[in-house]
Amino acid sequence: MSTPRTARAWVAQPAEAEAIASLLVAFRDHMGSSWPSENAFLASVERLLEDRDTEFLLATPDDDSPPAGVLQLRFRFSVWRAAPDAWLEDLFVCTDARRAGVGDALVTLAIERAQARDAKRIELDCNETNAAALALYERHGFSPHSKDSAGRDLFLGRAVG
Repeated sequence: MSTPRTARAWVAQPAEAEAIASLLVAFRDHMGSSWPSENAFLASVERLLEDRDTEFLLATPDDDSPPAGVLQLRFRFSVWRAAPDAWLEDLFVCTDARRAGVGDALVTLAIERAQARDAKRIELDCNETNAAALALYERHGFSPHSKDSAGRDLFLGRAVG
């Protein structure tokens, strides 16, 4: 009888920059883009690993596999909460590791890291057509009503320059 596989997540260290960048390139490819370049991803990851307000989390479906998922977690101080907020960014799981608990392990660790940093809120954006991701986030208590408002919270953006 085989032992069940258990996904595991951890806070990435600077020596894991190439693994992080490689997963982000796979995410870029999954999104149908060809930019930024692999070198630009690596340079950005190395820069962000030096930023105390950014953490990269990695996960694997089991201890015998390389990292198969990545999540970028950013912190900023909120005047509305008088405490840090966390922003869950760039969650990606390789196709062959999906439905193995990798995404769940990453989100669980992100919430734990936000709590450890005394964040009062953790937010993210997600395309409304991404049913699998929305189900994952909802299982962890995420809602389109994170700001205690009567209406649904919307993420808005625009290009600058």
